Formats: sequence, structure tokens, C-alpha cells
Amino acid sequence: MREALSRTITTIQPSGIRKFFDIVSEMRDAISLGVGEPDFDTPWRIRDEAIYSLEQGRTFYTSNSGLLELREGICGYLKRRYGMDYDARSEIMVTVGGSEAIDLALRAMLDPGDEVLIPTPSYVSYSPCTILANGRPVEIPLKEKNRFRLTARELEDAITDKTKVLIMPFPNNPTGGIMEREDLEAVCKVVIEHDLFVLSDEIYSELTYGLDHVSIASLPGMKERCILINGFSKAFAMTGWRLGYACAPEHILSQMLKIHQFAIMCAPTTSQYAAVQAINNCDEEVAGMREQYDARRKYVLTRFEEMGLKCFTPEGAFYTFPNISEFGMTSEDFATRFLNEKKVAVVPGSAFGASGEGFIRISYAYSIDDLREALGRLEAFVKQLREDR
Repeated sequence: MREALSRTITTIQPSGIRKFFDIVSEMRDAISLGVGEPDFDTPWRIRDEAIYSLEQGRTFYTSNSGLLELREGICGYLKRRYGMDYDARSEIMVTVGGSEAIDLALRAMLDPGDEVLIPTPSYVSYSPCTILANGRPVEIPLKEKNRFRLTARELEDAITDKTKVLIMPFPNNPTGGIMEREDLEAVCKVVIEHDLFVLSDEIYSELTYGLDHVSIASLPGMKERCILINGFSKAFAMTGWRLGYACAPEHILSQMLKIHQFAIMCAPTTSQYAAVQAINNCDEEVAGMREQYDARRKYVLTRFEEMGLKCFTPEGAFYTFPNISEFGMTSEDFATRFLNEKKVAVVPGSAFGASGEGFIRISYAYSIDDLREALGRLEAFVKQLREDR
């Protein structure tokens, strides 16, 4: 009898994020700082709109691309917040979370052997999605000394004659790093010179601190070669609603839509009606959540400083990425011992690529009370490690 499973699938490793989450979910008195999920309830006006849509019996399929009203709202939002112009009918599609949009974009663009450049540390799905689309992931290790930003030189050095797509994961998960306009302009020169396409994952675009987000797709000569990915999970605290979107030139988006038609049909209808309310009327709620994240970010960084734990100052998302290399163990060993001895879950930096080794990811999308308790346990843990050396 033939082997039932695909060799490609069996060689892909499970997510390093979920491993620790699954363990802590069964551990009594444990605290998880490992999952990238807002602890806020979805704003009431969004939930209320979803309830109303159900009461009105709006439970049928939408257009494959999504509700036109929602796509128009997305266009208005991108214009209002980032100065970008898209056509709601031909350049926007609604997806089941930003993750589906990433998968669709790579499957629509890659031929076997095409190389995809992935600055790392970064979100765990990029490399597996590239492999599933028959492409070849190529990591570009980012450096702490550069604030985990991609430099034009690093990009230039990674390009080969097989390079087709550059993934831009900013604001970044797990580091919290961002790219400012001048950083993006330098990268754009290289992208245009080598005729590359860019998949820009901007799911954390609303969560920057002190500096406004700049989309690479908004820069001259870039819209026609960019697939912009965004969604509702992080900014609007709508992770379980599973709603994202992609913006791209029509000739690319039409092929992504073809895959979406056969695999998904459309994103959840109730979620789409809720998202219309979110995208049009919830700027104030988003700003309020961002303000609270910033307060938590400052608290966590202060505690790291008090315990002598080196950490780059994140300027986006809701993660910190402290350096634990002083303890002479792998990030996996550090996270495992910390969980077993102090009952706190964090994510090993190595889960986000080889360049994440020597770091751990700590999310501050948790209450101050949880952060206070967890960081107290971390302080005791690192103190013990130092005494044992």
C-alpha cells in the first residue's frame, strides 16, 4: 500500500508557538505570555453589529471577494490612515484571516524553485507557506544592533537570479521592530532594480509607538509590485472572527481570488458585517487599546532593566524580544526550564528562524496584573541562573 502522506507536509515542523501554549493550557497556576492575541474584548459596537446582522438573517454567502461595502470601507481606511488608493472592485479581497491572504499570494505567484526572501526572526508561517507553494524560502538574518530592521545591503546580498518575492514583516512579530520611511526607500531601490515583488504583512500597522506606520506599497513605484496583507485580528481585537484582506494589482489579485473560490468560497458573513463597523467607526477604540499596549510595553521594558535583562526597545506590535544569550543555553532550553520551574510560558526565539536563537518572545498583550506576576517569576528565575553559574 502506498504511503498516505505527502513528503512535503511531513517534513514541515509544527508551530513552535503552539507547543508551549498547549503545555501551559494543562498546567495549573501557569501564566502564558506566549500567544499573540489581544486580551481586550472586541469593541461592543462591532459585536452589536454582528448580532444585528444575525437578527436580520444575513447568513448567506457573500461575493467571493467579500462584501462590497466592506471592501469600500477598507479602501476608505487605507486612504484615511496611510494615503493609499485602491479600487474596491478589483484590487481588494477579503480573506479568512491574514494567514489565508499570505498563502494565496504565495501560491498565486510562485513557480517551483522560485526563491522567497524572508527577513528573520519573523512570523512562523512564511517559510511553510512558501514550501507549500513549491517555492524555496531564503532567510535574511536581521541584527539586534540594527534594531532588527532590514537594510538595503542585507537585501542585495541575498538576491540571486531565482529570487522572486521579498516578504516584508513589519511591524515585526516577534521583535517589535519597524521600518521607517527612509529604511523603506532604500529597500525599494533594490526591489525595483532587481524587479522583485513584495508581500508586505502589515497586520500590526495600527500598533506603533511614537512613529506612524508607513506602508511600503505607498512609496513611488511600489504599488504595482506589492501585495499588501492586513486584517482585523490585532488592531480591532478580532482574532476569533477570522478576517483579513489583501490589496494587490488586479492581475495578481484575480489569480489569488481563483484559489480562494475553490478552497474557501468566502470569508464568514457575520464577521464581514461586523468588520464594516470596525473599519468605519472604531478609530477611537483602536487608539485606546494602543495607548494601553504602550503603557504595558514601557512597564515590561522597565522591569527588564531592573532585572538586568538586555532587550531591544520594540517600536511596534505587542512583543518584546529579550536577549538571553548570557545564560549559555538555547532559547528552547531557557523557555522549557522557565515553564517547568516557574510556570510561565514564553516562546523560544528559535521558533522564528535561526537568527532568533539567543532570544525569547514575551507578549505584553496581557493585563498588568498578569505581567507583574509573570515578570516577578522571570526576575527570580534569571537571578537563580546567574547564581548557579
